[in-house]
Amino acid sequence: MTADSTAGSTADTPAHSTAGPTADSLADTPAHSTVGALGGAVPVSRAERPRRRRWVSVVAWLVVLPFAVWAALRLVPGDVHFRWVQLVAFTPYVALASPVPVLVALVSRRWAALAASLAVVAVFAACVLPRALPDGDSGTGGAGGTGSAGSTVLRVVASNLRYGGASPAAVIDLVRTFRADVLTLQELTPQAVTKLEEAGLTRLLPYKVDRSRAGAGGSGIYARFPVTPEQAIDLGRFGQARAIVDVPGAGPVDVVSVHPCAPRIPERQRCWADGLAALPPPGGAVRVLAGDFNATLDHARVRRLLGLGYRDAADAAGAGLSTTWPYLPWSIDGHGIPPVTLDHVLVGPGVAVRSFGVRQVPATDHKAIYAELALPRAR
Repeated sequence: MTADSTAGSTADTPAHSTAGPTADSLADTPAHSTVGALGGAVPVSRAERPRRRRWVSVVAWLVVLPFAVWAALRLVPGDVHFRWVQLVAFTPYVALASPVPVLVALVSRRWAALAASLAVVAVFAACVLPRALPDGDSGTGGAGGTGSAGSTVLRVVASNLRYGGASPAAVIDLVRTFRADVLTLQELTPQAVTKLEEAGLTRLLPYKVDRSRAGAGGSGIYARFPVTPEQAIDLGRFGQARAIVDVPGAGPVDVVSVHPCAPRIPERQRCWADGLAALPPPGGAVRVLAGDFNATLDHARVRRLLGLGYRDAADAAGAGLSTTWPYLPWSIDGHGIPPVTLDHVLVGPGVAVRSFGVRQVPATDHKAIYAELALPRAR
């Protein structure tokens, strides 16, 4: 064989007979085909393509669905179910994760799922985001008493003592540090009253309403100014102390040390709901509800109070996402619980919020809360 014939035969040999697919051959392969092991195009069946599309759509919607259900339940003006009462407290965490379905819908190019997931994100943003934004009405009063805008400052501290076991020295330090005018205590036991007063609490806050009792159901109010005891709200062996505090310059202020029973089991849901429903509505005298609500701003029972005209001090100050319980490790049935916001100061109309804060207290699972309020002056 001559060189010419060899070269000619080589030139006439098809490119795909000895080599893999070239760029040109790949470019000519139909979009619905795949390339086989030997370079040949293997068509994908027409039935397989719709099946793949359906599975991608199913996955996209399955990711959207739990967030959409949670958002819908969050808007329901009721308790829905015992389990929901427990779960709704974690709404801020679900809101934080809610952009995940948006990303899945974008990557999979499922536009209907994208629209739905964006609507879900909008619901969560409307429910949760305002808590991190201050209302802008703080600073209406001056420090140490009468405010420069015709208001009177009232400093409120609330602390759950966890069966009365919190450190008395730490509670006294709270009062001194924040110059508290009113202190509301939850889970106040007779033994805790003795220890607190021996540590000097009544020298700082000489007036009190003592509704202490053994266990978790006691409460109390200590004040710098004279108090008139009111009938306690007593449901499910949980007593919520109530008093009228005569604040100089502002007149009578109705204060409640809030602590309904905790809805830890289904049998306790009713006393929890009744304890929150029994709280006085705003109107008339200036009112301050301070303590452990065993509920967050996402619970329908608290939203009802806000709908009546109360404002949450943390929310007003832009600190509504500050968590208060549990700040120590806590678990139920072996599952750890992320911290949520159970402790609140709610104020009635006409009361401005100047500041809000939380602080750890040794030997209790709740952080103490503090609010500086500006009360309208008495007429």
